[in-house]
Amino acid sequence: MKIAEVIGKVTLSRKHPSLDGARWLVAIPLMSNELNKNKKKKTEPFVIYDELGASPGCQIAVSEGAEAAAPFHPGVKPIDAYVSAILDQVEVY
Repeated sequence: MKIAEVIGKVTLSRKHPSLDGARWLVAIPLMSNELNKNKKKKTEPFVIYDELGASPGCQIAVSEGAEAAAPFHPGVKPIDAYVSAILDQVEVY
């Protein structure tokens, strides 16, 4: 699982019918030393499937790979990254 910050959304003209009812977000992964700072390192953004309603600026927990598709079991969805939680507060010691 990764922690990421939402920086935007994706607009699709067509999508797989099994993906109705949610949206796609663009986020950047955060390293542990960036969680308590306002200044974030520029890393490669990635696209995430969101059913929870995260908005730009939110910190989110992201599941990837087989874990991203697990909430839909026994159904199958073509997903590689899934918003598993919207984080209110993160403390790093």
